[in-house]
Amino acid sequence: MSISIRRAKPEDASVCGQICYEAFHKISSEHNFPPDIPAPEGGIGVLTRLFSDPGFYCVVAEADGSIAGSNCLDERGAIAAVGPITIDPKVQNRGIGRKLMDAALDRARERNCAGVRLVQAAFHNRSLSLYTTLGFDVREPLAVMQGPAIKKTYEGTTVRPARPSDLEACNLLALGVHGHHRGGELADAIRQGTATVVERQGRITGYASSTAFYGHAVAETNPDLQALIAAADSFAGPGILVPSRNSELFRWCLANGLRVVQPMTLMSMGLYNEPKGAFLPSVLY
Repeated sequence: MSISIRRAKPEDASVCGQICYEAFHKISSEHNFPPDIPAPEGGIGVLTRLFSDPGFYCVVAEADGSIAGSNCLDERGAIAAVGPITIDPKVQNRGIGRKLMDAALDRARERNCAGVRLVQAAFHNRSLSLYTTLGFDVREPLAVMQGPAIKKTYEGTTVRPARPSDLEACNLLALGVHGHHRGGELADAIRQGTATVVERQGRITGYASSTAFYGHAVAETNPDLQALIAAADSFAGPGILVPSRNSELFRWCLANGLRVVQPMTLMSMGLYNEPKGAFLPSVLY
């Protein structure tokens, strides 16, 4: 089989989106978990956005001249994020995934990214093995959690929509917790109207780009993060990603009606600091 990698084009999104759906559906069904993308339209929609977004570097794999898969690299911050990477189930286990990963990592090295991260399905042994051999380290076990909106308020905290003027304070908060910020993502989320902040005594103590599968959150303390989660109208996609080592937050989610959908794993290459606060990663990292 002849395999080649090229830059993705917007018109590739339809074929690649169908493959994205089929690949996630196959691996999830084999392990009795719900798929991350429940319908082909979801995969097509995600890749249509990413293939057209200048903040993402996306590549397509062709096997004997036919599209066989794709991969994307989020380049909006100092830390690059990989995904979604998917390969046509008919041609899996033939080295295509490694070539797609090599293309993303070569790009990250060219751009001198401080680090690269991804989130993988913990039940997917092959991807865990591939990412480990490529140099990624396991950093955090995650629980994808879903359930009804909690709709609680907490004394001393106020949750409101984020404004562009909040960006600097949120970036400083992320720097304190993680050692880097995700200002590019957050700025996009503010423009899209999905971002929220929590204030305590008139000071921003946490923010969420969105309380969703593709969103991330950072807070000084668990109560600040809980206030953000409790104020959400819903948890879009499969659910929020809760670091299961944070037992206090994990128990609080369970006590408030959220349930575990599936386990995932945060992995990193390059810069990584042990978080000094509370956080929720996105499915990218």
